[in-house]
Amino acid sequence: MWTRRAFLKSSGLAVFAAGLGGCPTFLNRAALAARAPGPFGRRKVLVTIFQRGAMDGLMAVTPFRDPHLAALRPRLALPAAGEGALLDLDGAFAFHPAFAPLLPHYREGRLAVVHGVGSPNPTRSHFDAQDYMETGMPGVKSASSGWLNRAVGLMGHDATPFRAVALTPSLPRALSGDAPALAVANLRDFALNVPGPERLRAAAGQSLESLYAQTTGDLLGATGREGFEAAHMLESIRTSDYRPARGAAYPASPLGNALRQIAQLIKADVGLEVAFAESSGWDTHVAQGTANGAFARRAEDLAAALAAFWTDLEAYHDDVTVMTMTEFGRTVRENGSGGTDHGRASCLFVLGNAVEGGRIHGVVPELDPDALEDRRDLPVTTDFRAVFAEVAGKHLGLTDDEALFPGWRGARLPLFRS
Repeated sequence: MWTRRAFLKSSGLAVFAAGLGGCPTFLNRAALAARAPGPFGRRKVLVTIFQRGAMDGLMAVTPFRDPHLAALRPRLALPAAGEGALLDLDGAFAFHPAFAPLLPHYREGRLAVVHGVGSPNPTRSHFDAQDYMETGMPGVKSASSGWLNRAVGLMGHDATPFRAVALTPSLPRALSGDAPALAVANLRDFALNVPGPERLRAAAGQSLESLYAQTTGDLLGATGREGFEAAHMLESIRTSDYRPARGAAYPASPLGNALRQIAQLIKADVGLEVAFAESSGWDTHVAQGTANGAFARRAEDLAAALAAFWTDLEAYHDDVTVMTMTEFGRTVRENGSGGTDHGRASCLFVLGNAVEGGRIHGVVPELDPDALEDRRDLPVTTDFRAVFAEVAGKHLGLTDDEALFPGWRGARLPLFRS
């Protein structure tokens, strides 16, 4: 298997895009793959979105008929009818009104909700909980790779350098490891940098052709020549005026921009198979709000970005599955500042044509304090690895759950139609 070290050893030219690394031979493989589109060249793509800060799953998908809810959340519980009302899903659970753009997908059976999901490790540290979820190894601080990187390594087929891409400023923990993965903050910021003496680095801002002319064969040689076409292909992706499909209105936010670019890469047929994006700001300790406020703003952004992404990729719906995740949930009882504190279980969404959508998966017990963890938290009834293994297994065709999640011997949570 190709590694970053092997690529860097093979040539003096490195290509970076705020964390993107490789070489002309590496890029040439992508160009060759892009020149062979068609039904047999299309790949399954798993898109993951990390909601950093810990989303309040009980506000996102509310068990609105629970008799304890109003007493535990006198300021935060939303009404079942009237202005700012919840969106009934099945008579027992309801969406926060900000998730209205996702309601059609739920009703059409392609969006599933998994509730009561979280980590078996009880930490309430954002840093540790995110690390455990991204490595897929709860409680293990020495993990050397992320679960998405291991998923890439288990695929076992030829790939382009764009197999695994994070639309983030730096490579996330989930994609770190031995398998090649890229971090691209923004396709429009694509740049060419030359390693080596400072005099060569100073030339990095020039065009590839002029750079090649100045450095001659000592630096680039035949490898540089064969990389021109590939570099131009990436340049065209960066500078093209990408136009989403009609009706796909991405929000002008970091998440909207990331999903828009992921859609662009999928349509460009560069071999994308695993994509990663982030949504921040879910840490709602103070003034969480109800139909409006801090939570509603984050939910509106997530829902609008997801809805636009799915509209944009209409021709690829059979190939793409989207999964959200968040490090933990929030306390069942609201705090004195009109917010919620760090808790345990939350919920996540899985969107795709093969998903058994239109239903709430998982278990949410009655919100009686005696049934709560530490009398304050929604208990974790579904290990996040049961969800991740199911999604990666069914969508990407992975079969070795123990290799994907070392030390875990649990069962997958069925989420796909047979």
